[in-house]
Amino acid sequence: MEVMEEMEEMEQIEHRGGGAAVTDPRGVLRQGRAFLDFFWDIAKPEQEVRLAATESLLRHLRDGKKDDELKYTLKRLVEGLGATREAARPGFSLALAQVLQAFEEVPLCSILEQIKEKHNLEKVKKKLVRNAAFGNFFGVMALFQSGRLVKDRKALLESIQLLQQLTNYQTHLRDLPRKTLIDITSEVPETVFEEVLFDILQGDLCSAFTSPENLHLLLVGMQKFPGVLKPKKLKKLFGSPTVVNKENISRLVELLKSAAKSEKEDKKLPSVAFDLLQVALKEGAFELFWNEVVESGLLKEKSGPVSYMCYRLLGSALPLLSVEQLQVVLKGKVMLHYGEHVVATQFPQGFKFAAEMEGYIDTFLSGCDDPERQLAVMMGFSTLTNQGRPVLLSASKVVRHLQAVALKKYISWLKDMFLRPDLDCCLDFSRNRQKQNRENADTAQQKTAQLRRWMMHRLVNITESAARKEESLVMDIARFCFFHAFFVAKKKNSQIAEANVLPSEPLNERDHTETENYFFGLLQTLNTLPVLGDTAEAAALREKHVHGVTADGKLWIFLLVEYANKLLSSEHVKAVKPFTKEQRDIWERTLQSVKDLQKKENKSHNAKVGAFQQLLLSMAIHLFKNQSETVDVLSDLLNCTERAFSKEAKKKKKKTDNSEPGWVEVMVEILLSLLAQPSLLLRRISKSVFVSICPNLTKRGLQLILDVFDPNQEQNEESAVVVMEESNKKTKSAEDTDEERSEDSSDEDSTDSGDEEGEEVDENFRSQLMKVLQAGNTLEGDKSDEELDDDAMMALDKNISALFAEQQKRIQAKKDEKDRMRKEKILRRDFKAKVLDLIDVFLVKQAENPLVFDIIEPLLQLIEQCMSSDSDKQEVDILQKTASIFKNSLCRNKQYCKRVASLQDDVHALVQRLVKKACKHTDSAVALYYFSASLYLLKVLKGNMSSTLPPPEPEKQSDSRAKQACQLLNPGCLNVEKVAVVYQQALTQFLSKRNSPLTCSMFHDLFKRFPIMCKPLVYTLVEFITAAARQHQQAMACLLLHRVLLLHELKLFVTEEEWEELITRSISQVTKCLKTLGKPIIKAEKEKVTKSLELLNFLLKTVTGQKLNVKLTEVEEVLLTLNQLEDIGNSPRLDSLYWNVMRWLNYTKPKKEKTASKPPQGVELLKRKRKGFLPETKKRKNRKKGIQENGVVPGEDGEPAAPEEQPLGTEIPKHKKGLVPGGSKKHLNRGGKENGVAKAGGGDLPTANEGDAVAEKKKKRKRKNRKRKGAAGNEAEQAPAAKKTKGSVVQETQQKQDKAKKKRKEKQAPVLQE
Repeated sequence: MEVMEEMEEMEQIEHRGGGAAVTDPRGVLRQGRAFLDFFWDIAKPEQEVRLAATESLLRHLRDGKKDDELKYTLKRLVEGLGATREAARPGFSLALAQVLQAFEEVPLCSILEQIKEKHNLEKVKKKLVRNAAFGNFFGVMALFQSGRLVKDRKALLESIQLLQQLTNYQTHLRDLPRKTLIDITSEVPETVFEEVLFDILQGDLCSAFTSPENLHLLLVGMQKFPGVLKPKKLKKLFGSPTVVNKENISRLVELLKSAAKSEKEDKKLPSVAFDLLQVALKEGAFELFWNEVVESGLLKEKSGPVSYMCYRLLGSALPLLSVEQLQVVLKGKVMLHYGEHVVATQFPQGFKFAAEMEGYIDTFLSGCDDPERQLAVMMGFSTLTNQGRPVLLSASKVVRHLQAVALKKYISWLKDMFLRPDLDCCLDFSRNRQKQNRENADTAQQKTAQLRRWMMHRLVNITESAARKEESLVMDIARFCFFHAFFVAKKKNSQIAEANVLPSEPLNERDHTETENYFFGLLQTLNTLPVLGDTAEAAALREKHVHGVTADGKLWIFLLVEYANKLLSSEHVKAVKPFTKEQRDIWERTLQSVKDLQKKENKSHNAKVGAFQQLLLSMAIHLFKNQSETVDVLSDLLNCTERAFSKEAKKKKKKTDNSEPGWVEVMVEILLSLLAQPSLLLRRISKSVFVSICPNLTKRGLQLILDVFDPNQEQNEESAVVVMEESNKKTKSAEDTDEERSEDSSDEDSTDSGDEEGEEVDENFRSQLMKVLQAGNTLEGDKSDEELDDDAMMALDKNISALFAEQQKRIQAKKDEKDRMRKEKILRRDFKAKVLDLIDVFLVKQAENPLVFDIIEPLLQLIEQCMSSDSDKQEVDILQKTASIFKNSLCRNKQYCKRVASLQDDVHALVQRLVKKACKHTDSAVALYYFSASLYLLKVLKGNMSSTLPPPEPEKQSDSRAKQACQLLNPGCLNVEKVAVVYQQALTQFLSKRNSPLTCSMFHDLFKRFPIMCKPLVYTLVEFITAAARQHQQAMACLLLHRVLLLHELKLFVTEEEWEELITRSISQVTKCLKTLGKPIIKAEKEKVTKSLELLNFLLKTVTGQKLNVKLTEVEEVLLTLNQLEDIGNSPRLDSLYWNVMRWLNYTKPKKEKTASKPPQGVELLKRKRKGFLPETKKRKNRKKGIQENGVVPGEDGEPAAPEEQPLGTEIPKHKKGLVPGGSKKHLNRGGKENGVAKAGGGDLPTANEGDAVAEKKKKRKRKNRKRKGAAGNEAEQAPAAKKTKGSVVQETQQKQDKAKKKRKEKQAPVLQE
């Protein structure tokens, strides 16, 4: 409706010619629709379309430089300001602003007068008041946005007055006029404000404390025009020289409450509140404002919008306050209230303000250059605690903006708070529930533990979040964390910085464990940390993407091991878990081995040396955590390292000793055990070490990895892994344990509910219960419960309760066992997913290694196993990961083994096994993976050069086509005959077996990728065009043969005679296939016909194009018989394919001519009666024709008039079914008699009786017509005159009717004369 209204408005404008202002409206509008389309696009809801239309309109006006167009544009834009659509109004306003800015010769006052005149609020109808109000408002906005309003004083004055008038329409515009008035006032120069606006706005300024808008206007004026609104003038306006004073406190509180509630939907700080804060600072009354207005006034209002306004006021005030004022604010009631809000909204429900407050802190720190103020804010938010735990997130990244000085002081403060927790300096609070549940004895200790935990996590996170961190700072944090995780100072020692200050309260076991977990998280961060520093060496290392080292190339973990060795040799500190003699020896051996590796690394920069070094150091650090478990692993690792880098290992490599495992096998076992650890650091290091030992991996070592996926080896191989995972599960970080706990609890709930539902009564328990009851003589029918004495009842109760307690223990044990099995299953799957990463690494890094062939079948078995097992999320993830590795890392890898000559037989046997397994599978998806693996092996075999046959060389080496042909013709190590037999059997099964897992796309991929396989298999396809068991399989045979023949590479493998024979044989088979079609083509045969015709079309095209000597007589006969089948013609697809084929036999599709179906003489066809329509003879314009039809005028010989001589309306209709010459629509069966024509002859004259009947009917019809004419005349006299249409249209239609009447009379005249 709105679009139609605007269309009507445009039509009215076009008819009016744009009003009196436009001198030549027709000239403007007749230039084309492009100019008018600008205004349509400006009103569209899409912002991009509106902006583009505005730019195009401006460009058009600048290029045209026509006054009429400019005047019309201004008029249209002014009218559009009050459009009913919300998106159109700002679009027209912006366009008007841009036009006024571009054409400064247009006076603003005239535009403002047009706006007032067009959108007159006094004369407009009541239902259009809203549109008129918005029209005025957006008009002023357009003037203001043009940038010229401030310069034109008269227009400025009238615009301000108009905005003041619009404030009365608050129901429609709300506070938009006031805000716009404030915006305009803030842009006005001081002289203009004093000379022009002050007198108009004086009333609003005097009533500043009556509404938030007026107060905001006063505050803006005080900040922008301090020379005008001086204290003396303020006192004259509202009685006080300042705004923030004790007399105005209550009024300011009420105004701010009102502003907060009005801005609650926008979720932002009201501008009046921020301006009031700035004025309070300017007047030196900030403490009064904060204490009385905010804390004592606003915070007492227990409403969300007011509280959020206080929080936003706190965040916005941070950049404006000094250090002393910051300390006052950050220790006040607003901070305490904010902390309670954050703790209360940690649950999903409720609005969370913590992220917004963190944004305020981030903005302040990024824009502040004063380290003291930065430190004050960070310490203030770090000491807002809930029972000792700070409310600020310990992982918050706001520290990245801290200056270097502020960062050092903040780190020192965090370490000092960890050692000597000062709860008195914290702004601590507790919720009501916490107050009820806490115990006074443990409160202080609990607060200290939580504060220490947060401080340590904050320290560790700084190494990752801080931007201006230095190496010394990071090392200082790492040493501090390591020391307090594993060591305790006996007494103060200045040589060790961490032992220089003793903790005020000793760390307990839980504190050491938490610090230990945070330290290993820090170790992971250091391992992935880019090189720090601004030196050239550091920049060079960063370009190489080197991680985990310092600027001088040393590993961070090596520096920590050196520090740990220093602490172990010191007498002033002791380890939390002291080393035994054996552990100390392993430690010394590890350090010595690392030093030896460093010497080798200096000689030759080898990644293998660095990986082993990092693994040794990581295990050495883990010696402080799990001593008993790490000693054995570290001992084996040292032996492997010595054997891997010793010269004797290279000599023994040639000798095969099956009794003793090699160092690679031992290393693989160590890496697999480390993958089971919960430490992410160890897993990543294990992966990097595996990359370095991949070139040395043996078949036995690879088999150790593949045994993980063997379901028969799970209980033997993985049981130790599962136990290790369970034992180390407690060492995970707090976040991981919380997540696992929530997942486990949900799983346990589901299993418990399932057990309770499906639990059956234990027969053994029932028998025991019966014995207990019988012992109490309760089963005798003659006695009742009342006859038992109290002692007997008590004894019976004890026995029953003991029995039920035992039964409950048995049920719980079953549940625990079931839960343990479920967790073990989850851990096994998780371990498999980690080991899959090693397989992926090996396939990518060692794609040319022959051991790749040993991975294919285990991967396929894993895919098959995952497909057949339950479909939970973890199993699906493993399946997707395995499939991705198989497709991307194996099959699609461009690198493959180039040393297959000695393994030809094994690879061919593997191809045979894979294809047979693909044929045996019932799942087509699994069969596809097996078939793809066989194609990968074909690629490997064909890509390798055979040692017996030299590769054929082209005559011209420069000819690229010849080179490509040579590559295609060269089979490499591929035994084509042997492989062809395997694929021929698969193809035979596909085209003969009913439910085959193979698909057409598999064989198409085979033929497309390996054209060398086309020739041995193409004749199989030709045979199965007729030999296939089912219609669908015959269609697939035609389809595959068609795709094979389309391959240009096929001609390289066949001679001209073989090619001609192949085409001849194919045509013969297709012809036989088409002969078998039944007369009605059933649904199953349509696919076969389609594919056969497509293939035949290609074959005949080839015969014609290449001029092959092939006889086509039999095909032609079969195709001609097909044309007689109606199913071919009824299907557009089959009909098109059929005539495409016939075109090659010089047949063209006949054109269908539309012939009129003439009814036979003397036979009348029945005609359906059209319901709801008047017969032709009943219509007024055909009444005379009806009379002539009823009294047929015969010819000279008594025959009816010839068609060319018959009156108009009595011709025989053509191409219409059911119409009879001379018949009427109403009485179809009696048409011949009623018209006076006999049924058979049609030439005899009517009888007398029939003539009388016709005469009577004529009289009745005349009477009816007279009555109708009389009634129509009366109605015409009584009815009011209808609305006249456009004169030109009436005249044209009248002329046409007159001409038609003349033609009818001319045609009827000669017939009547005869």
